[in-house]
Amino acid sequence: MKAISRLSALANRLRSPRSSRLYATMANDLSIKTEYTMLSGHRIPALGFGVRLYSLYTSYKSLVVYQTPADVAEEVVLHAFKSGYRHVDSARVYRNEGPCSQAIKKSGIPRSEIFFTSKVPPRAMGYEATKSSINSSFSQTGLDYIDLYLIHAPYGGKQARCGTWLALLEAQQAGLIRSIGVSNYGVHHLNELEFYIRELEAHNGKGKGGEISVGQWELHPWLARPDIVEWCRKRGVVVQAYCPIVRGQRFEEPVLKGLVEKYKGKTAAQVLLRWSLQKGFVPLPKSVTLSRIEENADVFDFELTDNEMKLLETGEYAPCSWDPTTSDD
Repeated sequence: MKAISRLSALANRLRSPRSSRLYATMANDLSIKTEYTMLSGHRIPALGFGVRLYSLYTSYKSLVVYQTPADVAEEVVLHAFKSGYRHVDSARVYRNEGPCSQAIKKSGIPRSEIFFTSKVPPRAMGYEATKSSINSSFSQTGLDYIDLYLIHAPYGGKQARCGTWLALLEAQQAGLIRSIGVSNYGVHHLNELEFYIRELEAHNGKGKGGEISVGQWELHPWLARPDIVEWCRKRGVVVQAYCPIVRGQRFEEPVLKGLVEKYKGKTAAQVLLRWSLQKGFVPLPKSVTLSRIEENADVFDFELTDNEMKLLETGEYAPCSWDPTTSDD
């Protein structure tokens, strides 16, 4: 009876929009089919597949994209689906929305079972530019709706950020986008957006300002962002983690090597993904290597102990990618 009650309580928490995240969980609570309920009321898979293929940011004014050929992008997304993933993270600047959508259509999986994300590019901030960006996403994908659309970075100034949010909100209200959110926002950006949402509600009515359903950041033991995570946790915002395996740059860390030695058959990447999942994040590992795509999904048959989770709390602030959270733009 206690076990049944526990599972029932867990199910209720997973369904509850206001407590949309489980920030610590046990191995048998998670599977590749686990989903969380966002503030929008829609559900998001707990593990995603990132298709940010060979892109490099130096600043929002300088973006270099090393494009993977469309057929390769389509191939790796299809393989991700075969490996059990149902969550694909793309973006306008990745230039692979089209191949992703082709994989969705060719997969044979019902559209309702696949979660697809895109993002407003830094150069398309502002109301009109964001509307154009959204239209381009639909033109390139041919999808009837997009599950999640994020603001990719908080550049462009306050007016542009608010204009972008309004354009996303209108697309959500029109049924084109199901959930909206942000990426790479610092706490000061989040506070600004929260204030703007309240302003919209004061003018248009309660609930008419939208909700930040998802926030996406570089997150791993060497960049845990406790201030941002706590901000989201208090408000029920789903936290996604990109670069969850730190681009392989920390695989030789002694603490990580020790855990790989303990969990025979598991790699450093799998340990880091498990850390992310147990922190309650939605990790977005990316790879174009088919075997690694499979490996990154095989993280649901072991559990890090509380002490091991603490050992991985390094306290470092060491991004391996860009870090727009610090922007004062």
